[in-house]
Amino acid sequence: MGAFCFPRAARLLKPGDFARLRQASRRIGSRYFSAEYRITDDTAARMGLAVSRRVSKLAVQRNRLKRLARESFRHNRAALGPVDVLVIARSAAVAVAGSELLADLDLLWSKLPRAQR
Repeated sequence: MGAFCFPRAARLLKPGDFARLRQASRRIGSRYFSAEYRITDDTAARMGLAVSRRVSKLAVQRNRLKRLARESFRHNRAALGPVDVLVIARSAAVAVAGSELLADLDLLWSKLPRAQR
């Protein structure tokens, strides 16, 4: 479980973290998600999520998108470089099957800078 856990250190939690990310970030996108990222001096990748009520009025649908994004990030975190990522869901993602969303998130992760080995 250690390799695929999602510890507190892997999350963007503080408003200051989000503010720093929004100030000096680059954008990437895929069909159902967009992301803002910033390369950091940390040792591992961290992720924050933004799924607004504009995406869906139903909390159950917004939570499903967040669960899928966290799951995908957990499996790809080791391959990512030291980067902070804010994943933003698009409203089209609500009506799509989970497997297609996971494939779309894999495409998103492939666009991020990789770890230097």
